[in-house]
Amino acid sequence: MSSTFVRLLTVAALLCGPCAALAQDQSPVPAPAPVAKPPKPPKPPKPPRPVAATPAPDATATAPAKPGSSILGGAKGQGPLEVTSENGIEWQQGAKAYIARGNAVAKRGQNTLYADVITAYYRDIPNSSQTEIWRVVSDGHVRITTPTQTVVGDHGVYDIDQAVVIMTGQALKLTTPQDVVTARDSLEWYDGKQLAVARGDGVAVRGDRRLRGDTLVAQVSQAPGEDSRISRVDGKGHVIVSGVNGQVGTGDTGVYNADTGIATLIGHVTVARGDDTVVGQYGVVDLQTGVSRILPRPPTAEDTTRGRVQGIIIPRQKGPDAAPAKSAPAAQKAQP
Repeated sequence: MSSTFVRLLTVAALLCGPCAALAQDQSPVPAPAPVAKPPKPPKPPKPPRPVAATPAPDATATAPAKPGSSILGGAKGQGPLEVTSENGIEWQQGAKAYIARGNAVAKRGQNTLYADVITAYYRDIPNSSQTEIWRVVSDGHVRITTPTQTVVGDHGVYDIDQAVVIMTGQALKLTTPQDVVTARDSLEWYDGKQLAVARGDGVAVRGDRRLRGDTLVAQVSQAPGEDSRISRVDGKGHVIVSGVNGQVGTGDTGVYNADTGIATLIGHVTVARGDDTVVGQYGVVDLQTGVSRILPRPPTAEDTTRGRVQGIIIPRQKGPDAAPAKSAPAAQKAQP
């Protein structure tokens, strides 16, 4: 069934619903009983106010724009949320939900959600006869596009009240003009803070620079007239950074400044290039120049352990008769 045909049928239902309610409520008011020589004729009672009927669904389910995730318009969007599909829209009054099946599309402004099935949940607005959509759930080949971002996954939940989008499934990916972020477990977008969270083997890539960790929190920035970009990434758990010249750094936690290309690593830090390895508790790695600095502790920490930085440097000989260098211990090497 085409979207146009569904719209025609449901618009008819939309018009008939309120009309029936009005016809029922606006019945003729009986004339008052006559009174002998009344000083003033009594005024007839006012008819009851018509009860607003709940609009019937049509092929376009809409809700007024309100604060929410800009990845589907939200506070930054223009106009209502529009939902269309190839196989029509099912209206479940008990669940207060519209279900669009078959190449469903939800659009607000320049931001669009694509999925096999999209379910939009609505609720009554207090002290009003209107309703609003407050939650959108998408399943199957989910893709969200904005002028500067694309997110893909298998299942998505868009909570308008919390301004949060959570994507799960296989091959999770967030793409901006400069950066790519992937995750195994979930990709989350927090519009109020402009944060993207990659959980489960998160990876952030810009050119030949890469940051990996159990959880990554990426701060997204957008200057006026420019594309959105990731300005900072915080990593927690098994953090690995890599850049030019094959340099690889690891640590328990890390902070990467995408503008300067400098990564700061804390806890069980190693920096390796080939077979050469330096070990400490705090490291600053410039992923653009390949220059690194390793310290026994963070600069602000008190020297209570009197730790030292350890380096393993494998000498190399030139010439065809040179013996191969011994590799550094496997525990001290990491793959980006």
